[in-house]
Amino acid sequence: MFTPSIFTSVINSYLPEPHASLLNGIIFGVNLKTTKEFYQQLKIVGLLHLVVLSGINITLLSAMISSSTKFLSKQLSTLITILTIILFVIFVGPQAPIIRAAFMGLLTHVAIITGRKSYTLYALFLSLIFILIFWPDWLKTISLQLSYGATLGIILFGQSQSDNYILKNLRLTLAAQVFTVPIIFIYFKQVSLISPLANLLVAETIPPLMVLGFLTAILGKINYWLGYLPSLVSYGILTYLVWIIKTLAKIPFAFFNF
Repeated sequence: MFTPSIFTSVINSYLPEPHASLLNGIIFGVNLKTTKEFYQQLKIVGLLHLVVLSGINITLLSAMISSSTKFLSKQLSTLITILTIILFVIFVGPQAPIIRAAFMGLLTHVAIITGRKSYTLYALFLSLIFILIFWPDWLKTISLQLSYGATLGIILFGQSQSDNYILKNLRLTLAAQVFTVPIIFIYFKQVSLISPLANLLVAETIPPLMVLGFLTAILGKINYWLGYLPSLVSYGILTYLVWIIKTLAKIPFAFFNF
């Protein structure tokens, strides 16, 4: 079985800090190996979730695969997506939020194949029961609670009839935080007022970074120069990400600790 530690050193060989830590966190959920100042800046702007392996990885990955295989039959496209989800879980390891998201994703795509309507709330509930039976201790983890909170918020409040792309993304971002903000406040006694804006500004960078990051890690493991081009493009996107984090973190009264 593949393990993330095989590839994190490859990404470290291409990128400086904090770029390498951000990319390794987005793909593999490994702990940040950067300064306390940058860690605090991530907290201030409400983007710490970027470097914690969460269900959003599965959502983004399955969306990209489904979109790129549209030219195939619905059944074949769905089967490829399901296989990709399973391989991703094997690749990064069976962590709590990933299992939850993978279970929901598999239920949804099986429903597509069988022609039955998928009820996302029902799938979310089933994934909770699944984890309760096999990994009950995971229910106590903050990452799992945040993952469920974000998913529930998106299901209940994330749908928008607007054709405006920015407004759709803003609604989705705000919906994901309806339940996560209270959870963060309960555990950490902190609130980031700039978080919705920060998430909106960086949302579109995550899918390409996942693709480019995987290409860098896998191709770079084979040969350094094979991974050089995707690492170069990754560096450009990550530089923008770092700039957003550091710039927004300087805004006064954007973050409160209680």
